[in-house]
Amino acid sequence: MTTKVAIVVGSLRKDSVNRVFAEALGKLARPKLEFHFVEIGDLPLYNQDLEVDLPASVQRFKREIEAADAVLLVTPEFNRSFSAALKNAIEWGTRPWGKNSWAGKPAAIVGATLGVVGTAAGQSQLRSVASVIGLHVIANPEIYLNFREGQVVNGEIADDGLKQLLTGWVDAFADWIKRLRAPALSF
Repeated sequence: MTTKVAIVVGSLRKDSVNRVFAEALGKLARPKLEFHFVEIGDLPLYNQDLEVDLPASVQRFKREIEAADAVLLVTPEFNRSFSAALKNAIEWGTRPWGKNSWAGKPAAIVGATLGVVGTAAGQSQLRSVASVIGLHVIANPEIYLNFREGQVVNGEIADDGLKQLLTGWVDAFADWIKRLRAPALSF
């Protein structure tokens, strides 16, 4: 049985390094993890007035998150934080009150940027928010990718060192999901 992971990419740009990275990571993760990209660019800005009759895009988004076994948040770093698009998706996922689509899901956070320190600051802030909304985020290993030319070629991880690092990350994330989704033992 394949583990279905909902991928939420926090950059809306079609050719963002985070989308390119996430797509290549998805290929590397098969067959252990099956990535399903969840669109967030069509979500309206969060407005509690819209909760009375949830927009179709919000309903679709919530269904896709709920149908997944786990969640991977792929974040760019904007002004030392995660993106407004990702924050908006997080808000919709927790609403309306009592209908938190994120709650209890195993999760991971990764990110890529052209900057030297990767997305460390943005991921740190996102981890704080993720814990509040009920995601169970794996703490280690962390991936703060300084995205460089040649790491991904034709949609595949091409750098051998990066491939080895990411294969270890995939194994750890798959084990994390398995552990958290395992039925509790009763005594």
